[in-house]
Amino acid sequence: MTRPRSRPLRIGNASGFYGDRFTAVREMLEGGPLDVLTGDYLAELTMLILGRGRLKDPGGGYATTFLWQMEESLGLAADRGTKIVANAGGLNPRGLAERLRELAGRLGVDVRVAHVEGDDLLHRAGDLGLEHPRYGVPLTANAYLGAWGIVECLRDGADVVVTGRVTDASLVVGPAAAHFGWSREDWDALAGATAAGHVLECGAQATGGNYAFFQEIYNVKAVGFPIAEIHADGSSVITKHQGTGGAVTVETVTAQLLYEIGAPAYAGPDVTTAFDTIRLRQDGPDRVALSGTKGTPPPVTTKVCLNHLGGHRNEMTFVLTGLDVQAKADLARAQLEAVFGADRPATVEWTLIGAPGPDPRTQGEATALLRCAVLDPDPEKVGRVFSGAAVELALAGYPGFTMTSPPGKGSPYGVYTPAFVPNGEIEHVAVLPDGTRRGIPAWEGAAPPPYQAPRPARQDRPAGPLVRVPLGRVAGARSGDKGGDANIGVWARTGEQWRWLDGFLTVERLAVLLPETRDLAVTRHTLPNLRAVNFVVEGLLREGVSASTRFDPQGKALGEWLRARLVDVPEAIL
Repeated sequence: MTRPRSRPLRIGNASGFYGDRFTAVREMLEGGPLDVLTGDYLAELTMLILGRGRLKDPGGGYATTFLWQMEESLGLAADRGTKIVANAGGLNPRGLAERLRELAGRLGVDVRVAHVEGDDLLHRAGDLGLEHPRYGVPLTANAYLGAWGIVECLRDGADVVVTGRVTDASLVVGPAAAHFGWSREDWDALAGATAAGHVLECGAQATGGNYAFFQEIYNVKAVGFPIAEIHADGSSVITKHQGTGGAVTVETVTAQLLYEIGAPAYAGPDVTTAFDTIRLRQDGPDRVALSGTKGTPPPVTTKVCLNHLGGHRNEMTFVLTGLDVQAKADLARAQLEAVFGADRPATVEWTLIGAPGPDPRTQGEATALLRCAVLDPDPEKVGRVFSGAAVELALAGYPGFTMTSPPGKGSPYGVYTPAFVPNGEIEHVAVLPDGTRRGIPAWEGAAPPPYQAPRPARQDRPAGPLVRVPLGRVAGARSGDKGGDANIGVWARTGEQWRWLDGFLTVERLAVLLPETRDLAVTRHTLPNLRAVNFVVEGLLREGVSASTRFDPQGKALGEWLRARLVDVPEAIL
C-alpha cells in the first residue's frame, strides 16, 4: 500500500456475517472516501454451513454472496482506489480468488487478486490430535490466522485479498500494519488496530444496531456501516458515512467492544490486547476517538475452530391459550413423553415462553408457547418418531390444542469445540497476485505476561432512599456466544452509576437475577475505562449454536433479560 502516511487510513466494513445487507458494499463505496473496505463473513456456525456445503460441492466452500457483490462493485472499488480485504474465502480461499480473477476478466476490471491460506487443518486433524472422543473426525478444522499474510499481499500490490479463517480483527490490523509499516512487535499499535477491528467486525452493531437504548437513536434510516480512521500509533476514530442512519457514540462503541469477549486480556494471533486500557471520547457528531490501548505478545498457541457432525435435531412449539397454562404444559409434556417410550430422543428439552395476562382482550394476550427441542444421532427418532408423536396429540391433548407449525423431518446439527495447537504447526501462506507463495513465520517469541485479575468489586452506594426499577434504567448490555459459552457485557451510563454497578452486580447477584446461570461456572471481569463488567457463563449454550436447544441459541437476548430484572437502585443516581 503506497498511500501517504501523514493522514489516517480510512477502513470501512460492509459485512458483519454471511447474510448481512447485500447492498452494503456498494453503499460504502459510494458513500465517501475509503482506503480499504473489509468484509467479515465467517463465524463458527458459518464454518459448519460451509463444511456441509463442501460435502455436496468440493469446489465451493466460500461465501457466494461476496462474489455476487463484487460483480456489482468490483469496478467501482477499482475506480475509487479502494482495496478490498475479506475473509469470504471460507474453506476455499484459493477457489474464491480464481473466481474473482475470472470475474475481473469478464468485467474488464484491472485488479490484482491475492489470497491467504493455511488455516485449514482438516487433512492433519489426526496428527494434531483434533479428533473428538465422541464425534470422531471433524467436518471442519480451521486455525485462526493473524494479519501478516494480508500484510504481505497488500505490500506486494494486491487490490483484493481474500482469506479463510483469520480472526475478525485481523482484517483491519493487516491493512493498517501494511500501510504504516508496523513490525510484528509494535504491540501497542497492533493492539489499537485490533480494538478498532473488534468495533468494525460486526458491522452496524457499532453504529446503533442491536443497541440497548435504541429509542435514543434518532436517525432511523438504514443504519450505516462503521469506519475506522486509524493513525500511525494505532489510535483511531470510529465514524460512519454522512447521511447514513444510526449513530456513533461512546455507548454504541462500548456495546460493541463488550460483544463476545472474555477476560480483558483479549488474546489473538497478532497481539494480546488489553481491553481494560481502551479509552473512548466523543470527538464530534458520529465520531468516537479510541486511544490508549496497550498490547503484549500473542499466545504461543493458535486457536482452532472445530466443527463435528453431532447428529440430528428437530423442534416444535405448542400454543397454550387461556386458563391453566402450566397444567396444559404439564399435560402436553407428559403425553408426548409417554408416546416416545423406548424411542425417546437422547435430548428432549422443554421451554415455556410467556404467560397470559389477566382478562386478556386479544387472543395474543391470552397465549403462551411451549417449545420442545430434540437431539439424537438417529434421524428417525427426531423425524418420524418425534413428528408423529406430536401430531397424534392433536385431538387427544389439552383444550385449544394447536401448534405454530407442524414439525418437519429434522435436520443435521453440528458440534463446535475449540482446540489449540502450537504456533509452529500452522503453515500460514500469502499467495501473491502472481502466484508466488510466501510463508509467514509463526510467532515463537515470548508468551504474554500473566493476566492480572481486576480488583474485587466494592460496595459504593450513595446515601438516600432506594427505588425498585429495571436494571436497564441505569445500565446497557450486550450479550453473545463464544462456542458453548455466553458472555454478558454490562455498562453504566455515568460515573456515579458505574461506582454503584461495580459493587452491586457480582457473580452472586447475577445468579439471583438470571437463575439459569446459577449452576454454571461464571467469571466476572471489570473494565473501568468502559464503566463495564463482563460475565462469561460457561456451558450455557451446550455444544455451540447448532447444537444448542435454547430458544435463544446464541445468547443474544441474555443482556436484555438482565436489564428487565427489577433491582433496588439509589434514587440519587437515577
